[in-house]
Amino acid sequence: MIGLGHLRMYARFALGLRGFLAEPTTIEVARSLLAARLANRDESFLKVAERGIYGHAGSPYLPLLRRAGCELGDLQRMVRADGLEPTLATLRCSGVYFSFEEWKGRRPVVRGDLELGVDAHSFDNPHLSKVYEGSTGGSTGVGTRLALDLDDIAARAPITLLAQKAQGVLDLPRATVFGRLPDPTAINSILGMARSGRRIDRWFCPVIDGVRPTPIQYRVTHHYVVRVGRWLGVAVPDPEPLPLNETVRVARWAAQACREHGGAAISSSASMAVRIATAAREADIDLTGVVMMSGGEPLTQAKAEAIAASGARAIPSYHMSEVGAIGRGCPRATDPNDQHFQSDHLALIQAPRSVGSFEVQAFLLTTLLPTAKRILLNVEIDDYGTVEPSSCGCPLETYGFDRVLRHIRSFSKLTAEGVTLVGSEMEHILESVLPARFGGTPLDYQLMEEEDSAGLTRVVLIIAPRVGFVDEGAVIEAVLTALRGASLGTAVGGGLLSAAGSLRVRRAEPIVTARGKLLPLHLGQRTPQALSRVEGEVRAS
Repeated sequence: MIGLGHLRMYARFALGLRGFLAEPTTIEVARSLLAARLANRDESFLKVAERGIYGHAGSPYLPLLRRAGCELGDLQRMVRADGLEPTLATLRCSGVYFSFEEWKGRRPVVRGDLELGVDAHSFDNPHLSKVYEGSTGGSTGVGTRLALDLDDIAARAPITLLAQKAQGVLDLPRATVFGRLPDPTAINSILGMARSGRRIDRWFCPVIDGVRPTPIQYRVTHHYVVRVGRWLGVAVPDPEPLPLNETVRVARWAAQACREHGGAAISSSASMAVRIATAAREADIDLTGVVMMSGGEPLTQAKAEAIAASGARAIPSYHMSEVGAIGRGCPRATDPNDQHFQSDHLALIQAPRSVGSFEVQAFLLTTLLPTAKRILLNVEIDDYGTVEPSSCGCPLETYGFDRVLRHIRSFSKLTAEGVTLVGSEMEHILESVLPARFGGTPLDYQLMEEEDSAGLTRVVLIIAPRVGFVDEGAVIEAVLTALRGASLGTAVGGGLLSAAGSLRVRRAEPIVTARGKLLPLHLGQRTPQALSRVEGEVRAS
């Protein structure tokens, strides 16, 4: 049903879009805006804190700040005396933070005798008006509804313009390979490009088997956004359904664009970029001159090599639906997934996080702009890595993005028989070790955790049928051997999996998310008994 609230939302969009398009962003304006943001990070944060936290009685941060004895004046003095990141680190030590599970609403927030309950909307910026609705990718669970705003898209557009110029893709013909609403990625890209007077030429919309039909409210909103956008001059291409076995169509378009314009850029998930590159090689299509703008998953060495084998080059991006760009791929990277941290609108500190027998340095983010859809203050995201000063000398560094994020991985764990398998090491086994020995590509192997009918956790190694015949025992032994040769914790995990016989092989297509991502570690369905047991363990912890 389309109610009065939706009608008001549509009216706001139509009225706001005219102003949104009125003044296209130029490179000069973008450079000036970025310089001002970087010079005023501390004060920008304090303004957001004053209005969005201390000025909002429902803010989830207020109880934590007051428990730590930090009123607005205290926060202002700390930031102006010590700087933003040192202040955030002090607050983290005083209990002012949200763990990944807490801010996703999966675990109650407990600090001493203080207990809070939060949900998906507790962190919404209270001063934004909803324009249309999207959802997050749900990589670690069910997707979360998210209000999107033209002001936020406008705030991101100048930095996207500068990044694309630095990466050499700004004026290339462009295709996007993402879905319709509720996935907002393509619509955001189309509107962001329009803000700078540019366009996306083709919109390939992945068709994923087994994904539920799009609810009617999203279909109506999609058609409304497209029609109003075109009426006001936005060149919105028609979404073209793209089954995963027809990705060669994208390769053909890109090759033609290269012949006619000297290059092309494709925005997609990293695994989709590999699918396109693989289809191009199989069809003997040369993708030299094509740039794959990949995101949604780490651009691993194996994925980068698979893309390069087609003639294309890959540039990663690091986005999160709630905050936008966290990192932009370095055009002079030493590792395929090196990213320049986007310090114009985010602050980042790290804190130790236990993952089984490992300890990783998790990323905690804080938003700095009043246009942010979510207000984050020391919020732990599901990632860790290293943060280093930049020394590449690329244009992104000269703009002022002088910190690089490296070796970014999710710390989500795949657990069986009480064993935690670390994602980056499993990625290497799935994407490099197994294809090298048994054939196939990085897209043909996947690990999945699932519960059997008895509530026991099993790890299933999914192998795509196109790999052909493989000796399942040899495959299991290859995985366990590689695990035993990895880090101590993972090696112990391999030994326990072997002893418990918990690793199984299943011949099937690896499972793809609704956005077309293929996650190396996939959490399968659990029985009701197993879910009850897991929830009890979470409460007990």
